[in-house]
Amino acid sequence: MIVCTDVDYRTDPDDCAGDSARAAALLFTEWSAAAPVGEWVERIDGVEPYLPGEFFRRELPCLLAVLEEVTRNAGPPELVVIDGYVTLDAAGTPGLGAHLYQALGREVAVIGVAKTAYRGSPHAEAVCRGDSRSPLYVTAAGMEVREAARAVQTMAGPNRLPTLLKRVDQLCRQAR
Repeated sequence: MIVCTDVDYRTDPDDCAGDSARAAALLFTEWSAAAPVGEWVERIDGVEPYLPGEFFRRELPCLLAVLEEVTRNAGPPELVVIDGYVTLDAAGTPGLGAHLYQALGREVAVIGVAKTAYRGSPHAEAVCRGDSRSPLYVTAAGMEVREAARAVQTMAGPNRLPTLLKRVDQLCRQAR
């Protein structure tokens, strides 16, 4: 089971809980799948504020909440795809994905797919899809980064962003 995730943040001035988020997850069974076999969205209230250099403190609890729901309904995932970086540089500075990998007991591989280069991203595998000349940047924990990049390359969809990654982004953005 493969799960892709994303998080969208909201600020409600009328809500005393402050910032909230919608974390979404899609379950699919093979890289070439064009449609998920399951979808989940969790609302998380009172999310941490964004702190430069510590983004994981804001996003990790959201990802863990939606992954808990996936596990409860469909069993534990074998692999999780996130929107972002697993490692931030060649030295292995942990990004969101590395923190998620640790939180999952280093038992679930994590692939990071980023749309923009982080400080040049020389450590990430660049993946060009469709007619786009702009690559996606792939990093991984629990598996070889080249294998992760090949998997992202084979994901369904004719465009730069694979169909299911686009869908999970829309799902969390459109959730109430």
